Amino acid sequence: MSGRQRDERSPRNGRGQGGRDQGNRGQARSGQSRREPSRTVQPARRVAYDVLRAVSESDAYANLVLPSAIAEAGLDTQDAALATELAYGTLRRRGTYDAIIAAAADREIADIDPAVLDALRLAAHQLLATRVASHAAVNESVNLVGAVKGRGAASFANAVLRRISRETPGQWQERIEQAARSDDERLALRSAHPVWVIRALRRALSAEGRVDELEALLEADNASPEVTLVALPGLAVPGEPRRPYAPTAFASPGGDPHRVVAASGGTIRVQDEGSQLVALALTAAAPIREGERWLDLCAGPGGKTALLAAIARTHDVTLEANEIVPTRARLVRSALRAVPGDVVVHELDGRQLAAEHLGGFDRILVDAPCTGLGALRRRPEARWRKSPADVADLVPLQVDLLGAAIDALAPGGIVAYATCSPHLAETTGVVQEVLRGRTDITELDARAVMAGVADAPLDLGTDGSGRVQLWPHRHGTDAMFLALLQRTAPDQTTAPDQKED
Repeated sequence: MSGRQRDERSPRNGRGQGGRDQGNRGQARSGQSRREPSRTVQPARRVAYDVLRAVSESDAYANLVLPSAIAEAGLDTQDAALATELAYGTLRRRGTYDAIIAAAADREIADIDPAVLDALRLAAHQLLATRVASHAAVNESVNLVGAVKGRGAASFANAVLRRISRETPGQWQERIEQAARSDDERLALRSAHPVWVIRALRRALSAEGRVDELEALLEADNASPEVTLVALPGLAVPGEPRRPYAPTAFASPGGDPHRVVAASGGTIRVQDEGSQLVALALTAAAPIREGERWLDLCAGPGGKTALLAAIARTHDVTLEANEIVPTRARLVRSALRAVPGDVVVHELDGRQLAAEHLGGFDRILVDAPCTGLGALRRRPEARWRKSPADVADLVPLQVDLLGAAIDALAPGGIVAYATCSPHLAETTGVVQEVLRGRTDITELDARAVMAGVADAPLDLGTDGSGRVQLWPHRHGTDAMFLALLQRTAPDQTTAPDQKED
C-alpha cells in the first residue's frame, strides 16, 4: 500500500510513510475514479447532505433550499422532520463540529475536501447531538462519502467517525475547549457562535444592563423556533394558539405550514412575530388619515409589505414598495397577490427612489439590509458567513437609506427604521448618526407605540432611549430593532436642489 493510500484510510497519526505533504486533500480526491455505484443512503440524510452542499457551494439559504429538496425527494412527514433537524442542527453547530473533526482527523479543516467535510459534519451532528444510533450514523455517512467520492475517501471518513464515536459529547467538548486561547473562544466552541458575534451580542445586551442574559440568548439562537403565522387584517382571522404579542400572529397548528398558507390563498403567511410588530408599530405611530401615502423602501421578500397593504386598504391609503433586487421584487409582488388593490413595486436603489419623491410620503418603512444576526435561529448558516467587514460595509448604506427616507417624508411624516440585527452599529449607531446631521427630526417613543400595539406586556427595558430591541430568549421573536422618527419640518440645512442621490 502506498503512503497516499495509507493516509486515505486513516487520520494522520499511524499513517506510515505517507507524510504530511501527501495528506491534505488527497484523502477525498484520489477516490474519485472509483466511486461506489450501489451504496444506499437513507433519503432524509441524503436530503440533509444535499442542503449542506448547496449552502457550502453556492451560498444558498437552507430555509429556501430545504423545502424544495424535501418535496423533490418525496419525503413523508417523519423523514422531512429528520432531514430538517439534521440540516439545521448541523449548520447551527458547524464551528463546534469543525473543531472536533479537526481534532479527530489530526488535520486542518481546510485540508479536507469540502464534499467529504460536509458529510463529516452531518455525521458529527448525529453522533454528538441526536439519538441516532452510532453505528447507523457512521455506516450511512461512510456510504455517503463512498457514493460521492469513492473508497479512499470513505475509508478516511470511517476512521475519523469511529474516533469521534469512541468519546462522549462532553469529552469532546472538554477537549476542544482546553485548546481555546480565551474565555470567548471557549464560549464560542460551547455555543457554536463566532467570537465576533458573541462580543457584538454582549455589547448589545450590556447597553440594556442585561449582559447576564448572554448565554440564554446564545442558547435561544440554537433552538429550533416555532413557526409563526400572520393573518392579514381584514382578509383572514388568526387561528389558535395565538402568539402573545402581535394581534395578527398565531402559531402554526403543526404539519406543513405552507399547506395552511396555500389553503388561505396567501391571506395567511409565515412571518415572525417581531416582524409583524414592527410593521404594526409604524401604522400605529400616529392616527391614520385618509389619503395618506406609504412606502416600503426595502421591501423584499414582501412579508411586511403584505401586512402594510392589508392595513392600508382599510384606510383608503396608497402603498408603494421598492426592492432593488429583481428576484426579491418578484417575491414582493407574489406576496401582494393576496391583497386586493394595486401596489406599485419599484426596482430602484432606495436612495434614488427617495430622491425622486422628496416630501412625498406620510409613512415609510426602512427595513434596511443588515447582517441578519437577529435571525440566527432561522438562518443558521448566517453566523458562519458574516464577518465584522460586513457590518462596516452595511452601516454607510443603512445611514444613507434612513437619511433618504427622511427626505422623502412630508412634514409630520414618520419613518420606521428596522433591522433584523441587534448589532449596535446597525441599530442605535445608525439612528444617532442620522440624528446628528439633521434639525428636522423628532424621535418618537417606539417602546410606547409597540406596547400599545401588543396584546400582552412587552419587557423592552428602561434605558430611556425609546427604541425597541426584541430578543429570541426574552420575547420568542427574532432580534428585531425599531426606531420611529417623525419629520417636524423641511430640513433647512440643505436646499432640495443641492441634495445628492
